[in-house]
Amino acid sequence: MMKNLMILGTSSHVGKSVLVTALCRILSRKYDVAPFKAQNMSLNSWVTCDGDEIGIAQAIQAKAAGLEPSADMNPVLLKPKGNHISQVIILGKPHADKEAGDYYNSIDEMMSIVNGAYRRLASAHELIISEGAGGAAEINLYHRDIVNIGIARSIRPKIILVGDIERGGVFASIYGTLQLLPPDVRSLVFGMIINKFRGDMKLLEPGIKQLEDLTGLPVLGVIPYTDIGIPSEDSVSIKDKTRNYHPVRIAVIKLPHISNFTDFEPLERHADINYVELDSELGLPDAIILPGTKNTIDDLMELKSKQMDRKLIAESQKGIPVIGICGGYQMLGKKIMDNGIEGTGGTVSMEGLGLLDVSTSFEEYRKDTRQVEKTITGNGAILGPIRGEKVRGYEIHMGKTEGKDHAFGDDGCVNETGLVIGTYLHGLFENDNIRNSFLGYLYKCKGLAYANKKRGDSIEELARFIEAHVNMELIYDTLEG
Repeated sequence: MMKNLMILGTSSHVGKSVLVTALCRILSRKYDVAPFKAQNMSLNSWVTCDGDEIGIAQAIQAKAAGLEPSADMNPVLLKPKGNHISQVIILGKPHADKEAGDYYNSIDEMMSIVNGAYRRLASAHELIISEGAGGAAEINLYHRDIVNIGIARSIRPKIILVGDIERGGVFASIYGTLQLLPPDVRSLVFGMIINKFRGDMKLLEPGIKQLEDLTGLPVLGVIPYTDIGIPSEDSVSIKDKTRNYHPVRIAVIKLPHISNFTDFEPLERHADINYVELDSELGLPDAIILPGTKNTIDDLMELKSKQMDRKLIAESQKGIPVIGICGGYQMLGKKIMDNGIEGTGGTVSMEGLGLLDVSTSFEEYRKDTRQVEKTITGNGAILGPIRGEKVRGYEIHMGKTEGKDHAFGDDGCVNETGLVIGTYLHGLFENDNIRNSFLGYLYKCKGLAYANKKRGDSIEELARFIEAHVNMELIYDTLEG
């Protein structure tokens, strides 16, 4: 018999994605599990083996369940571009750029797509774990909410409601959300979880009992705050990042439309990663990363208007390594020509930073999305020691970049010093050889030893942590009816 579990939240960023990831791993030991999120709004995305683009959270959840990610796991993905416009990606393919009003006018069509994706997943798996979005009790959106109320009414899942105690007012937010849910959806909720707890459990217990008495529902667990390395779902997470004061400092330029900053999270355990606002000083970085962006043209204009371009060029001239990923790679080139595709200001031709001998043009509404394996072909102190080795990653970009001195086979570029590198490869630092060579060079420049390390299984670590703090027996009993 088909089983459905859904995780709703009292607000955004309460830990829904992380909890679904853990449950996908835990419950996959007993069931054939697949994750599902009807609609996602995120600039952190992933490319499936079929070349489809989905939210990175669903890709990680699929990995936790032992599955290859598929477009059906996140049938609608919205990627904000600015000015209330988002690129709408349907079943992994770019559909159109739409204003919010135009998108919601097509909500019946979107719901049909969502239901089709869910049915295909349900026909192939025993248990679907669905993730809601934002706060579940957005009463002004109920008539067009496909990701919380819409899918809950469609599939009638068992629901767990999650609240974030770190934000304050967790009891009020849980109780208020339950009271505002439509009665037919409220009746599906069978338990609550309090997340990100840092205090004394004895002080919390009276409140838990009162909440259970008021709602008639059990608190399934109180999850302590933890910092296990699971990729972040969206840009909200940047605000919550705490700097790890390692001896090596890496400045990541915080572009207005920064995307896939999960590319740099593998570096966080070994370097002090500082997300630098465009109007701030760089400090004394040992390396600089210019990240991906959903809007290369507008972000390059903003970067120049804040004179961050001059600071980057000056640091490069001092011998500080500069790495550009995707949109950041495009900005490092000599010129960008946009035929009204990437930016929001029509046809534009702009000078780049000129640190790499490449030029980029946006001529058609077409996106390259694919997983790739490349051979390292660049020279220099970073790429030279691992030249000839393989790297894996994925590409998500519009535009075509022409140049030579490729860094990775037919991709990217490296300058004559070997210290300015650009590439379209997302997930670059997931590769042990690249990560260790890059960090090893930075540590060596400071006269320090760097120990080459492989990353552990953070998903399994997370699953064990959640099992220790959540009443899994009650969840199993509920799923079994």
